Amino acid sequence: MRNTGFRRTFVMLMASSVALTATACGSGDDDTADGKTRITVNCEPPKSAKVDRSFFDADIKAFEKANPDIDVVAHDAFPCQDPKTFDAKLAGGQMEDVFYTYFTDAKHVVDVNQAADITSYVKDLKSYSTIQQQLRDIYTVDGKIYGIPRTGYSMGLIYNKKLFEKAGLDPEKPPATWEELRADAKKIAALGKGTVGYADYSAQNQGGWHFTAELYSQGGNVVGEDGKKSTIDSPEGKAVLQNLKDMRWSDNSMGSKQLLVINDVQQMMGSGKLGMYLSAPDNIPILVKEKGGNYNDLALAPMPGGKGTLIGGDGYMFNKKDTPEQIKAGLKWLEHMFLTPGDGFLGDYARAKQNNAPVGLPEPRLFTGAADTKDQEVKKANANVPVENYQAFLDGNQSLQMKIEPPQAQQIYSVLDGAVSAVLTKKDADVDQLLKDASGKIDSILARG
Repeated sequence: MRNTGFRRTFVMLMASSVALTATACGSGDDDTADGKTRITVNCEPPKSAKVDRSFFDADIKAFEKANPDIDVVAHDAFPCQDPKTFDAKLAGGQMEDVFYTYFTDAKHVVDVNQAADITSYVKDLKSYSTIQQQLRDIYTVDGKIYGIPRTGYSMGLIYNKKLFEKAGLDPEKPPATWEELRADAKKIAALGKGTVGYADYSAQNQGGWHFTAELYSQGGNVVGEDGKKSTIDSPEGKAVLQNLKDMRWSDNSMGSKQLLVINDVQQMMGSGKLGMYLSAPDNIPILVKEKGGNYNDLALAPMPGGKGTLIGGDGYMFNKKDTPEQIKAGLKWLEHMFLTPGDGFLGDYARAKQNNAPVGLPEPRLFTGAADTKDQEVKKANANVPVENYQAFLDGNQSLQMKIEPPQAQQIYSVLDGAVSAVLTKKDADVDQLLKDASGKIDSILARG
């Protein structure tokens, strides 16, 4: 679950959802009138995102110049994948030849038989072996490859260094455990004048998303390994809800206003009234560009708890109707646009810097080995944000288990929203009963598949 669709950081996009149109279909008709191989692709930034749109279009033109036998037809969309229309497009065979997916949807697309098997083609994708294995695995089902990762993120803790100092805390030592976070939040809230120590989401499925991240950090899981039963009714699940309840009612460190969503919390952090909240690195430029924050005040730490963190991201899959020529052309396009370290739509850091985009955030981090080294070197050379503020996040992530979102994530998050909102709005909320009830509902969701 993400609040942005492009994983892009230099333009915050606010546009309407993509319409369901028949023109988006991948027909398998790969030849243009002049004999070129044509591919349709999506996730082109909308016209309202002028800078990103210009970069995307320029990169396509450069690709077509280097590959004169390929014609790329881009379809704009924000969000890149609209949950309201995604399944309908799948069922109607209306997906582009090369189409965007969240990590959590990869297996579903394969299960409904709408993805092309590209296993025999990735050998020609020179960057494939440089992508993090755990990200590649997301698009591998039963030993067959169905997609290519484009970005990856992991959750961490954003905190306000200025408030840490005012509260007598060391801004270079963020909390490493939930006990430390609770103590720090209490000191920050004691500053008064509407200052909140720690904030969390509890509505619009976002509370369930954060519950999952917090559960992972405690070493727990939402669903068992077989994917058939809920595992939230556990000591780890109880620790998550009890901690939130205690901070809300015993410590008064979470403020009185609850049922918050991401925009509420971002407003609080940007205005300098919030000490800490969970997020991925892509929130930082939003806090600065839209909410009034300052890069120098905002730092990033790994998830408290030290056991795990939630990861997510996106990639591209191929329409099952694609011809071999279209699959080959699509892989070439992905390599050019997204998979060349330090270059392309997501990696041209020099271009981003010239357009006043933040360069130097610790994620997305897609590559390994020499490719990662090159990508990081180019990023560092063009950095225009205080990269030292994110070092704790980079160091701490090395020891965390990276876990993807659970199956049927949005339905499960809706159930967990109820548990999280209850402990934050009802002083007498029964944690054990909330977990028992939520667990039963999740079992029913999993049973329906």
